[in-house]
Amino acid sequence: MQSESLLPLLLAALVPGGLLAQGVASPNALPVKAREASGLPWDAGFVDVAREAGLDLAFTYGAEDEKRFIIESNGSGVAFLDYDGDSKLDVFLVNGSRLEGFPDGNAPTSRLYRNVGDGSFVDETSGSSLGRSGWGSAVCAGDYDNDGQLDVFVAYWGKDALFRNGGDGGFLETAEAAGVAGSADQWSSGCTFVDYDRDGLLDLLVSQYQRFDPETAPPPGKTSNCEWKGMPVYCGPRGLPYGNVTLYRNLGDGSFVDVSEKAGVRDVRDYYAFTAVAADFDGDGWQDIYIACDSTPSILFLNNGDGTFTDYATETGVAFNEHGFEQGGMGVGVGDFDGDGWLDLVKTNFADDYPNLYRSNDGVFFEDICVRAGLASNPQYVGWGVDFADLDNDGWQDIFQVNGHVYPKLDRQTKIAESYVQRNLVYRNIEGERFEDVSALAGPALRQARSSRGAAFGDFDDDGDVDVLVMNMAERVSLLRNDLPQGRNWVRLTLRGTSSNRAAIGAKVTIEAGGLSQTRAVMSQSSYVSHNDLRVHFGLGAADRIEKVVVRWPTGEEEFFPGIASRRGWLLTEGSGDAVAIP
Repeated sequence: MQSESLLPLLLAALVPGGLLAQGVASPNALPVKAREASGLPWDAGFVDVAREAGLDLAFTYGAEDEKRFIIESNGSGVAFLDYDGDSKLDVFLVNGSRLEGFPDGNAPTSRLYRNVGDGSFVDETSGSSLGRSGWGSAVCAGDYDNDGQLDVFVAYWGKDALFRNGGDGGFLETAEAAGVAGSADQWSSGCTFVDYDRDGLLDLLVSQYQRFDPETAPPPGKTSNCEWKGMPVYCGPRGLPYGNVTLYRNLGDGSFVDVSEKAGVRDVRDYYAFTAVAADFDGDGWQDIYIACDSTPSILFLNNGDGTFTDYATETGVAFNEHGFEQGGMGVGVGDFDGDGWLDLVKTNFADDYPNLYRSNDGVFFEDICVRAGLASNPQYVGWGVDFADLDNDGWQDIFQVNGHVYPKLDRQTKIAESYVQRNLVYRNIEGERFEDVSALAGPALRQARSSRGAAFGDFDDDGDVDVLVMNMAERVSLLRNDLPQGRNWVRLTLRGTSSNRAAIGAKVTIEAGGLSQTRAVMSQSSYVSHNDLRVHFGLGAADRIEKVVVRWPTGEEEFFPGIASRRGWLLTEGSGDAVAIP
């Protein structure tokens, strides 16, 4: 199997349209036939309720039917976040623009929607100051000033934006004053709040995809980096200037200082960075950072515990695929799919390639088990947003993958058997051993075809199952409500730091229930440059009670909490040793 699957990859590097004749890494991987269906019932079904819920934003990123430059194709992230502290998930959507601009007053903006609590949302953008125009890319949220209110960072082509939450429904843009705006010529693509030095204050990491200038970028078809399968397309990322990573340390007075060189994150060079995820991957109590990169090796910054990082992606097995090839990495999900207590990674990639399923081996090395785990049957998709989520509440973390191609002209030709609009995918986790494609069983929303990008995961209607918010290119946002029957149990945990940052970003939670162990991390960004619900959701199957909860707080300290009942939310406050039921 290994030698057979390697042959197409080697041939692709030698023929036109292969690795050396296009701007994006794409090894021409062939579909691997899935195992025979398990026949197990699948109950989670998704319905797109965005329209009736009042989410009406249609995204703008360049022209709808033609992409002249790479910046018009990548779209943006989205966010589920409780910005007003009422324990209901609100929605923030990052929007883009067009290179030719818009008449005064007509430019599209990002939008904030408040969750009313009856399954609908109200547009609160005008009173929030979040309605900024510009070319937005990524969103991450965290309480950087520890005042109990979630703040929002948005990465842009151009200067970035930091919105401090005033607690009254409004935000104040403070990026310049805080020292995190960056430069006007950068293209920031990912971001994450992370307390890398364990001082109780959230620091900020920003990834830059590349330095893009439409005045110097070559036109479609100009070079071999501007072709795809013989079709002239926009150029890149290969052949365009590389991006980098910036790390800002929180000084505790509302400002940050750039420590990129001092911390060692600038020691790694020459990459096109997208989604940045921060968690304790090696179990030493310090926050590490993994960055999915496009057409270059991905990055794993392991925290040395002294204010510096070292990239160990190659040594630990997460820089390349199992054959040592660079990939067109976009999104990253973090979870513990096999229940061994170590955080695993799922990464989406460009078309004609498989996603990566990096299984952690005791936090030291990762093994890409995508093929034997059953995730190699759909290489025709361009994957973006992705996450581990227990969609059917059986106690095992499934995978939801959001897809969409980057070349609109694909839908106007017949020579290439791929489409711009694509359907999304759901893979059921079968007891931590393998995954099974159950997309056809997952409701009407999985039959829709769009060109999607960012995705956020969370329970917006508080009915005990995980819903999905999806960004669609040139179309209305999707709100995929999970209509899971109420037969299985669940629990939702809200963490509050005291010595740690108040939002407990960076915490790792492990529970034991019904004979299973489950682990999840609290993160500021994941999926594709998006922000998930900070509340930690666990499916419990038939178990009506959690026997034990262990929290590794961002300070590195472990705390044990006693057993709690299912089917409700609980607040775990650092140092309290007790769980408090949330009404």
